Amino acid sequence: MTAHELLRIATWALACSVPVVLLGWLIVRLARSVSLAVSMVVLVLIPTVATLAGVLGASGLMITHTFRHVAVILGIVAVVTIPAAVLMARFQARRMVWENQIRDTERASEESRRQLVAFVSHDLRTPMAGIRAVAEAMADGVVPESEVREHARHIEHESVRLTEMVNDLFEMSKINAGALEVPQEKVALDEVVDDVLAAHKIAAERAGVTLHATLPTEPVQVIGSDRALMRVLSNLVANAIAHTPSGGSVTLAIGADENGAFARVDDTGVGIDEKDLPRVFDVAYRGSNTRVHGSNPSLPSGSGLGLAIAAGLVQAHHGTLSAHNLGNGARFEVRLPLAAD
Repeated sequence: MTAHELLRIATWALACSVPVVLLGWLIVRLARSVSLAVSMVVLVLIPTVATLAGVLGASGLMITHTFRHVAVILGIVAVVTIPAAVLMARFQARRMVWENQIRDTERASEESRRQLVAFVSHDLRTPMAGIRAVAEAMADGVVPESEVREHARHIEHESVRLTEMVNDLFEMSKINAGALEVPQEKVALDEVVDDVLAAHKIAAERAGVTLHATLPTEPVQVIGSDRALMRVLSNLVANAIAHTPSGGSVTLAIGADENGAFARVDDTGVGIDEKDLPRVFDVAYRGSNTRVHGSNPSLPSGSGLGLAIAAGLVQAHHGTLSAHNLGNGARFEVRLPLAAD
């Protein structure tokens, strides 16, 4: 075979195969955002069809005996490789989704850790500074004897506040680490409500807020931890009392419907700013409107973790916690699966 013949064959092969490659590249570009399987199949077909087109061009666009043999071989190769390409595409798609979920989880955990560190450095500093200032004043003898008892009460109040904040941090760290274990026990929500009302009765009276409950005639039972569910409802009720002006009311209602068990905490406060609603359960997030804590010392200190802890505990019970505004005030609703009879 002369050099001229080789050049002619190569020219025809390139002229027939290059357009196939370019067309395949264009199809892959267009199908990349639609289906990974289509892209993988096209990638497998590009060399197969390009080879077939090159052989046809080298044969002078004639269906020769050699071309038929090559076409049969390439057809067999395509039959084997195309299903394998589809399977690999599905595997790769699942792997990409799994890797994206892992990255999203890691980013969320890192963001949560940063928020906790920022919370510790900011909010724990205030009560510690108050305790230190009062203690130094008492040690230096600049506090009159008649005021020692009052300052001691202040130290006690700030110490309790610090203890509650540290407990919240410990609870939040367990939730973020996925180390929260929920006992699989039957819990009667009406009994939990009784404990919550008893725990917050005095705080509500001091704030001038009426606290009452609405209970169904039949007990509502769920699976989980009575201590954790009391923490959830207690955090929601404390939050509602703190954000309800004197003369208002907070209502805790439980019940069951076709979607499972529910517990609703309604208040008659100012409601929640619409732009704050998607973030009310974020760690250490405080609203941007007038829905702020009052100055009553019997009310919660406002660590910014109460709602985040409640949301984490509800999620651990395979439930949901949502918030929305009512005509007058706000509603926080817990949804939990009912216990089997």
